[in-house]
Amino acid sequence: MSRRCELLGTGVMSGNKISHSNRKTRRRFLPNLKTVSFKSETLGTDVTLKVTAASIRTVNKYGNIDNFLINCRNNKLTESAQKLRLQIKKKLIKLGKFDEVKIVREKKAEVKKQVKKQA
Repeated sequence: MSRRCELLGTGVMSGNKISHSNRKTRRRFLPNLKTVSFKSETLGTDVTLKVTAASIRTVNKYGNIDNFLINCRNNKLTESAQKLRLQIKKKLIKLGKFDEVKIVREKKAEVKKQVKKQA
């Protein structure tokens, strides 16, 4: 069984364990995986995933799993998360609520121009 986050694909990292005498021994850094059940309001079901604690905090920042998946870039997600994202996206478009969930990100140059105009 692989130790990998099912949302963002965070996996095992390797490095050195350094002793007091400065000896280097190879070691593994395991991700902090938790099995969590997210409530998908769009699909109306619970989605059970094995995710890292950092991914849980990010999902909470966006509000729920639906908002997180819609606003996260597709290339950052794992294959299973991309399939779930596609299901949620299709359902939101069908219900006509996609614009409510999508967060439009403005480019930095445009934001700077707006700040200069206001000053």
